[in-house]
Amino acid sequence: MVSVKDACVKRIKALCEEKNIRPNELANRSGLTPSTVYSIFDEKRKDINISTIKILCDGFDMELGEFFSSEEFENLDQEIK
Repeated sequence: MVSVKDACVKRIKALCEEKNIRPNELANRSGLTPSTVYSIFDEKRKDINISTIKILCDGFDMELGEFFSSEEFENLDQEIK
């Protein structure tokens, strides 16, 4: 089962790899602390805030829509159980 949070983490990691950016550098570019970025990757964390995704998009120099326009967000499982 893939959740929205899991898809976001996968997308963030893919963008870091694609743009050759380490999580610490992404934090600096975004104005977040490195611990905030690393906490997003924590499997125990259940969700991620859209505002945080927007801030990360700013660090990636991309639009929010571009972030969500990827295969990670195709066919997500229903969040309501």
